[in-house]
Amino acid sequence: MVLNYIWISLLLISILVGMIHAFVVGDAAPLAEIMNSTFSSAKNGFEISLGLTGVLSLWLGIMKIGENAGAISIMSKLVSPFFCKIFPDIPKNHPAMGSIFMNISANMLGLDNAATPLGLKAMKEMQEINDKKDTASNPMIMFLVLNTSGLTLIPISILVYRAQLGAVNPSDVFLPILLATYFSSLAGLISVAIAQKINLFQKNILLTLGILTAIIVGIILLFSQMTQEEIQRYSSFIANFILLGIISAFIISGVVKKVNVYESFIEGAKEGFKVAIGIIPYLIAILVAVGMFRASGAMDWIILGVEKCVAFLGLDTDFVGALPTAIMKPLSGSGARGMMIDAMTTYGADSFVGRLVCILQGSTDTTFYILAVYFGSVGIVKTRHALSCGLIADAVGIMAAIVIGYFFFG
Repeated sequence: MVLNYIWISLLLISILVGMIHAFVVGDAAPLAEIMNSTFSSAKNGFEISLGLTGVLSLWLGIMKIGENAGAISIMSKLVSPFFCKIFPDIPKNHPAMGSIFMNISANMLGLDNAATPLGLKAMKEMQEINDKKDTASNPMIMFLVLNTSGLTLIPISILVYRAQLGAVNPSDVFLPILLATYFSSLAGLISVAIAQKINLFQKNILLTLGILTAIIVGIILLFSQMTQEEIQRYSSFIANFILLGIISAFIISGVVKKVNVYESFIEGAKEGFKVAIGIIPYLIAILVAVGMFRASGAMDWIILGVEKCVAFLGLDTDFVGALPTAIMKPLSGSGARGMMIDAMTTYGADSFVGRLVCILQGSTDTTFYILAVYFGSVGIVKTRHALSCGLIADAVGIMAAIVIGYFFFG
């Protein structure tokens, strides 16, 4: 319901701002630009869905092999001590546990193409045990907020962009990004736990968070000793090794269990095709709204208003140049990426704004896109507190990124 109101608001605000702009300049060009954005955004939404079809078919096929071979069940048992605590409504050793674990792991490694199909698989499995098919269940909300918080251990794509745009030391934002995304994910977990009355002071939860913190600290210490080229090489090797290892393990387990691997793959691939088709309307709806909002100039007005308020309070306004990326990030991943690149081009990759936009880009994920795609894939229309908790994680991530940016580079 909240997503519905926000979608309507984006559309109406965009149209209103466009009309005011057209009236002020005495030209219909702003309205034409908004209208053109609806067509380009709709086309973009369809193309994204079309691109997802192949990836979804591939990975849901692989997942079906693992499911029929019992590999997913084994993974569920391994992660159940922690996941049973934060997903108390999912039965112990349910296949959804394995899918959730694999999705979160893929996200942490920066494997976006693999993470989305695994996440959609998890949503389908959670929908099977959901009593109200049109309403988001507690496990779905926890899962999606952890996704929107965007915990990524190796932000390789951002480092590549910095290298391409001439940064002297592209990996200098690695540690700040890792800290910002960790605070964002922690805020998301806490906000959902409060809403769902989950006690986080349990031994398994504290132990897991402690181990995760130790891993992050270890990665920071290890990567701080490497050059940017070494970070790219080793992180790419580790990610691909794990990915290919999972595929091999599923296929081998299928052979050992005498599963018809080919038929299992085809069965899962068919599911992937159906899922990709199902999310098209939801994806087009959110991308059109975001496209109109950008084209109307409403975001520029927001940035200008924030800058005036910050200046009035006597605070430093250097961070304002990075706010377009921060505001766009929850709405559109490609839009935020474009604004990050534009900011680095305009201000310089090694400027304060150039570094800050990278930290902001890596601090959270695309909340509205994730909600539209994941909920749309299983027909959820009542999102309950998913959006509010996701935006809390986004807000904490943005604030943490700004503070950390000033601490490291201000």
